[in-house]
Amino acid sequence: MEFTRIISIEDPLFAKMHTLLGEVFPPEEVLEFDLWKEPLEDPGIRVFVAVEAGEVVGATEYRYYPQWNIAMTDFTIIGSPGKGIGRFLAKKREEDLKQLAQSNGKELFGMFAEIYDPYEREDFDFGGIMAMNPYVRREVLSHLGYQRLDFAYVHPSWKNDGEAVEGLDFCFMPLDETKEIQASLIVDFLTDYYSVLSNKPKRWIEMIEELQNKETVRLLPL
Repeated sequence: MEFTRIISIEDPLFAKMHTLLGEVFPPEEVLEFDLWKEPLEDPGIRVFVAVEAGEVVGATEYRYYPQWNIAMTDFTIIGSPGKGIGRFLAKKREEDLKQLAQSNGKELFGMFAEIYDPYEREDFDFGGIMAMNPYVRREVLSHLGYQRLDFAYVHPSWKNDGEAVEGLDFCFMPLDETKEIQASLIVDFLTDYYSVLSNKPKRWIEMIEELQNKETVRLLPL
């Protein structure tokens, strides 16, 4: 299995990855094909696929923010079971992020992730791939060290239609024994992360305003 970076929508592997995205995630979570052009060309956005016999069997997108010394996991896809794809992607991502942090003269502080909450919303089928079942994924991410940030979370739809997407928790995986993080870090990160979307839902704006009135946010079990 190969860990291959995609930097252009012209790469044939990208079309295969985008098809896999559409099979696994709900429509409001998938950026349109052509809108991937600039993100893929951004050196700070790292999109890798797991390739076996020329086919994309898994994928992960993540990014490192040197100004905050944190990372964000955008998504991880396991295309088929029984191949160790999840572990392969997680280890390769960890190695890459550690190198990026070392190049920044630091040890990685931690990583954000949006994690589906099937206890709130159960209509996720993720293309019928059991390895992507939200109950399974939630427990795997908990084992990796992710914890839930203590606030009610919504995010803007990637359709840029002004709708608020529910059914997720915003989480953080500290690489030390941190029990809370600065609310300002969350605000700065989310504001930057969703800056590409011009049509923000009212509920998202209110969430950001509430966070701006806090000093810290607790980390809770996932």
